[in-house]
Amino acid sequence: MTEQTIIDTDNSFKEKLCPGLTGEASLVVTDANTAIALGSGSVPVLATPAMAALMEAAAVHALAGVLGEGQSSVGVHLDIQHLAATPLGLTVRAEARLMTIEGRRLTFRVSAFDDEEQVGVGTHQRVIVDTDRFLRRTAFKGKKG
Repeated sequence: MTEQTIIDTDNSFKEKLCPGLTGEASLVVTDANTAIALGSGSVPVLATPAMAALMEAAAVHALAGVLGEGQSSVGVHLDIQHLAATPLGLTVRAEARLMTIEGRRLTFRVSAFDDEEQVGVGTHQRVIVDTDRFLRRTAFKGKKG
């Protein structure tokens, strides 16, 4: 894959930003992250929204220390399958692997595992943003009128 210009900044981060970068995040299933607590179901198991957030966190961790100064990434797309339930007390670990870079858009393969089996799989896209510019643009939302 040909490397593309991401954002005008120093070139040092571009050398680090390449397919194959990985990140991980984990959590222990507690009452706070169950389907009951998050309103996504009526059983005391890891909620799909909690698994989704964990997968996004893994992608963020993959980019830690790699983006240029003043840059961040924001999630823009998530397509996942929740394959198996995880009960209270078990640990869930999410992994994210950077698969493609298309301009500022980064596509990750994400997966999640509990202590027994794979519990989730999918893809996640993030876009690299200039943090200050991004926050300036969002500061005006809701203030029209």
